[in-house]
Amino acid sequence: MNWIAIESSVLQAAAYAECQSLLYLLFRGGAVYRYFDVPPLEYRELLAADSKGRYFGGNIRGRFRYERMRQPL
Repeated sequence: MNWIAIESSVLQAAAYAECQSLLYLLFRGGAVYRYFDVPPLEYRELLAADSKGRYFGGNIRGRFRYERMRQPL
């Protein structure tokens, strides 16, 4: 699993474990969240979106079960 830097005012990086359908997001504030059962298409569309933060808010937030993995530093 490789982290990819994201140009966004909300997100700093993303990683995806395709074999487990897990999306990991590192937010600018330092928090890391893991989202469960995220289809590969959602990850690809997030990376391709003009506004990653807007895509996250409209397509990922509130649609997938998640857990916070790390508190902001």
